[in-house]
Amino acid sequence: QVQLVESGGGLVQPGGSLRLSCTASGTIFSINAMGWYRQAPGKERELVADQTSSRLTNYGDPVKGRFTISRDNAKDTVYLQMNSLKPEDTAVYYCKAEVMPSYGATYQPYWGRGTQVTVSS
Repeated sequence: QVQLVESGGGLVQPGGSLRLSCTASGTIFSINAMGWYRQAPGKERELVADQTSSRLTNYGDPVKGRFTISRDNAKDTVYLQMNSLKPEDTAVYYCKAEVMPSYGATYQPYWGRGTQVTVSS
């Protein structure tokens, strides 16, 4: 089994910054993409950013220029640096990883439980 544990959420004022972390553990042979999604109340879950093991990166349009994703492959950890936060960034942020649990198996998606980010004055 694979577990993803997020940390770093909280309450921040508009214009502030937060850094999220997500670490994968368990039965892991290889991880392809790791990334972040978010879901605000009454809205669908949307991509924030993801990055492949070869550092190819994709950002959702609302966060381009403000958020930065990075990875430490040796630690199976992905980070999300969020700057210039806006009230509309308020959401539960979920970590996602595409994991190959053993050699020759297929990549499967795994999700963390989410961490709340609230941007408010």
